[in-house]
Amino acid sequence: MFAAALLPALLLVLDFARDALGTNPIEEITHRTGKTTIVMLGLTLAVTPVRRVTGWNGVIKLRRMLGLFTYFYAVLHFLTWMVLDLYFDWGAIGGDIVDRPYITVGFTALLLLTPLAVTSTNGWIRRLGGKRWQRLHRLVYAVALLALVHFFWSQKKDISEPTIFATAFGAILAARLLPVPRRRIILKA
Repeated sequence: MFAAALLPALLLVLDFARDALGTNPIEEITHRTGKTTIVMLGLTLAVTPVRRVTGWNGVIKLRRMLGLFTYFYAVLHFLTWMVLDLYFDWGAIGGDIVDRPYITVGFTALLLLTPLAVTSTNGWIRRLGGKRWQRLHRLVYAVALLALVHFFWSQKKDISEPTIFATAFGAILAARLLPVPRRRIILKA
């Protein structure tokens, strides 16, 4: 799973090294890190429905890693914009966060994702207590909504990709509402 989660970053580095990022490499890096963030977020949210529907409890062990990779790609997405696009121009960065709604929403999603990444360890679960930790980590639903809004608003005309992601996220969240299948025990006479 670790290698699979690193594959999008590796492909990005290889495409950069081969000068295969197109005519606007910064935009390509921004788009690829953003889409990878949303894919990782969707996979993270899908863990519980997959466990409930399939009965495979081992999938829960992947959720923390998927969540941390979501944060990793979100930070890469943000750093691409801050470093490669705006060259650490703090005035422009602050201005964009305040003046451009899709950046405001994306930045808010990153801010909300940060405490989830920081508190993902067993030590933080113990410090916060299970119930408070779970309450905090429910912020992931707000992050998902903000990430989708960021994706929709960042598109100039074609919203087909954000619509596909929103539909997938809706299906993932709807799967949480399905009744948990019970194993039927058949008694032999």
